[in-house]
Amino acid sequence: MTEKYDIRNKLNNLTGKEWLKLTKSFWMSEKCVDDKDALKHPAPFLVKDTMKLISLFTKEKMRVLDPFVGSGTTLLASAKLKRYGIGIDLNKEYKELTSYRLNKSKFKINKDFQYILGDAKKEIKKIKSVDYIITSPPYHNILRNKGGGIRSENNTGHRTGARTGIEYYTEFENDLGNKNSYPEFLNSLESIMEECYQKLNNGKYLTIVISDFTVNKKEICVQADIVNSMQKIGFNFVGTTVLLQNTKPLYPFGYPYAYKINHHHQNMIHFRKDIKI
Repeated sequence: MTEKYDIRNKLNNLTGKEWLKLTKSFWMSEKCVDDKDALKHPAPFLVKDTMKLISLFTKEKMRVLDPFVGSGTTLLASAKLKRYGIGIDLNKEYKELTSYRLNKSKFKINKDFQYILGDAKKEIKKIKSVDYIITSPPYHNILRNKGGGIRSENNTGHRTGARTGIEYYTEFENDLGNKNSYPEFLNSLESIMEECYQKLNNGKYLTIVISDFTVNKKEICVQADIVNSMQKIGFNFVGTTVLLQNTKPLYPFGYPYAYKINHHHQNMIHFRKDIKI
C-alpha cells in the first residue's frame, strides 16, 4: 500500500511515515561514493546526512543557503533533491572543488546552484530570501591548534585514521577558524547568524551542525552557547538531532590519569524563525 501524502503539509514532500522517521533524536551517519571527492576538505559534511536534512525542511524548488559551504556538500545535496542551493565561502580552492563535484553529477552553476566567493556576513545581505539554512561552521581554531589536517585514508577511501599534516581553511582574518579567542569566535558566528535571520523566510528552519570541543584543554558545551546566541537573535530552538559517527577512531586522551571524552557525534541543532503575528 502506497503511503499517502498529506496536502496540509507545507514543510516538505514527505509522507507521514517518512517524516516520522526523521524526527528521531539520533541518526546514524551514512557514507556514499559522492563523499570521496570532498575528502580534500579538512572537515567535510556527508551528502546523505545533508540530503536527509534538506528533505525534512524543504519542498522541491525551494532555496537552501549554506554560509560556510566549503567543499559544496550542501549544494550537491540540494541539486540532487531539486532544490536550489546557494553557498558562500572564503576559499577559492573549495569553490573549484565544488564546481568539479557538481559538474561531475551534471549540475550547472547558476542553473542548479550558486557558489559565492566572499565574506558570509557581507554576501548574505545581497541574496534574496531563502527557505532553509544549513551549515557546519569552523570549530573555532582547533585545526590550527591541533595540527589538524586531512585524515589518513584506508583502502575503502573513507577517512578513519588520525589527521595527517596541517591543513586549515584560510589565512583570512575574518575566517571563523582564525579567531584568537572562543568569545570572539562566538560573536563572529552570531553576527553572521543575525544576517541569516533577516534572509530566512518566516516559519522556516535553520540547522547548525557542530560538536562540542576543547578550548585551552577545557571541554566546552558549544551547543549551549550557540542556542543562547541564536535565541538572543530571535530564533526559536526546536531540538537537536545527534548524528552518530561510530567509525571514528578512539584515542586514549587522559589515560590513565583523567577522563577525557572522545567525540563520536555531531549535534545538528535546529531553530525556527517563527511567524510574526
